[in-house]
Amino acid sequence: MAGNPDHLFSLRNNFYLGSYQVAINNSDIPHLSADDAVERDCLVYRSYIALGSYQLVISEIDSSAATPLQAVKLLALYLSNPQDKESTVSSLKEWLADPAIGNNAILRLIAGTVFMHEEDYNEALKQTNAGGTMELHALNVQIFIKMHRSDYAERQLRVMQQIDEDHTLTQLANAWLNLAVGGSKIQEAYLIFQDFSEKYPMNGLILNGKAVCCMHMGNFDEAETLLLDALNKDAKDPETLANLVVCSLHLGKSSSRYLSQLKLTQPEHILVKRASSAEGSFERAVQSVA
Repeated sequence: MAGNPDHLFSLRNNFYLGSYQVAINNSDIPHLSADDAVERDCLVYRSYIALGSYQLVISEIDSSAATPLQAVKLLALYLSNPQDKESTVSSLKEWLADPAIGNNAILRLIAGTVFMHEEDYNEALKQTNAGGTMELHALNVQIFIKMHRSDYAERQLRVMQQIDEDHTLTQLANAWLNLAVGGSKIQEAYLIFQDFSEKYPMNGLILNGKAVCCMHMGNFDEAETLLLDALNKDAKDPETLANLVVCSLHLGKSSSRYLSQLKLTQPEHILVKRASSAEGSFERAVQSVA
């Protein structure tokens, strides 16, 4: 209802901006309704997932928990055990087919996230395209960008802007789309991340956002400074390591240490896969002329 205070505003904002530990540390919020308490718990456990604490989430959410929490646990299971993805995806499809819970917004959000990881974008959109929450709209924008359909992403962004132009997710989605479109839009994306850095404490997401903009604009020295700052805040962040690999190559510096760290922290990262594929191609080429 209008006029009611939004007790979860700060918690959501910290989560959206990648301040996961801050979100966890400030999650003890009194006088929440039952629904708000479930949403709070979902945000906290999703923060733990973002920090790689999958087992904590799996062990703490039991079978009696509400559907949204069960969905979050499924995401932790999916990410923690790449060898057993099929059974997790199978469970997810069963739940989505259940008319009693299949339309739950968090379940659809988790499904969209999992199917996007699987690069099954059509299946992801089946779950997210109906919208219903700002997170679902934002995930739609990400999926369309992955599909190289910036036209559809822009349409979805306009929907978000009509709902709440100043919402953190609207601003983030705008920055993602500007980066995908490129050209003169890169400067606009940079200004969005700059605005975040003036409003909120600097963290990995904001620093990486600014750094990627700098790289697009050819400012690799500034990008490296931003990325090293991000690395100081979280030495295992996959996006920071991946961006440092790219930045180092452009600066003519060795990127092997960052790539080695990335292989250890996130072996499924697209940059690791591409590097492995390139190494394999090179070895095959050498063998063919040996």
